[in-house]
Amino acid sequence: MIRCFARPPFITTVHFASPPSITISASHSPSSSVAASRREISLSIIAVASSIVSSSGYFSSPALAEFSEIPDSGGVKSLDLRVGEGEVPIEGDQVAIHYYGRLAAKQGWRFDSTYDHKDSSGDSVPFTFVLGSANVIPGIETAVRSMKVGGIRRVVIPPSQGYQNTSQEPLPPNFFDRQRLFTTIFNPTRLANGEGSTLGTLVFDIELVSTRRPNR
Repeated sequence: MIRCFARPPFITTVHFASPPSITISASHSPSSSVAASRREISLSIIAVASSIVSSSGYFSSPALAEFSEIPDSGGVKSLDLRVGEGEVPIEGDQVAIHYYGRLAAKQGWRFDSTYDHKDSSGDSVPFTFVLGSANVIPGIETAVRSMKVGGIRRVVIPPSQGYQNTSQEPLPPNFFDRQRLFTTIFNPTRLANGEGSTLGTLVFDIELVSTRRPNR
């Protein structure tokens, strides 16, 4: 059991069992979830996620306990770490998200994080995109469509809903991270050996920061 503290009394608890199963619970005071900074939230997420992705058999387990498959998603599984209280985005909205992106094939290697994308003031810059524009990998669009602003959701994205080419967003800004990501996912030898179902599996922790309607 691992406890990760962002700001008391915000506590996230993760239990592991054999065969691998995951139970995550959280308790909030009315003000703690609002007052907690994104940095504190991010630290709690990465600690929990690092434990999960490194636990033996997680990605090979036939069932992801406590995860549920999003309807009509092509196999995207989600787990809400925090349910938001804001608006739900609709098609055509410009949405802003923070995320941690991990690659299952590299023992949970984190290939990108918007918390590391800084502006001139040193603040983290969220990733923005238009919902339904098809510029973003389908698994992320699917996850965001049913979130509320302020929510945090972990999604396990199968290869069919992940990167199909090297131009789909979000893209790691670091060239070497992009190269490592795509040479793993599109490795011709391993794909020929039938490993495609594991090479492109992604794990994203997504925080929906805002949603904005056109002309509003």
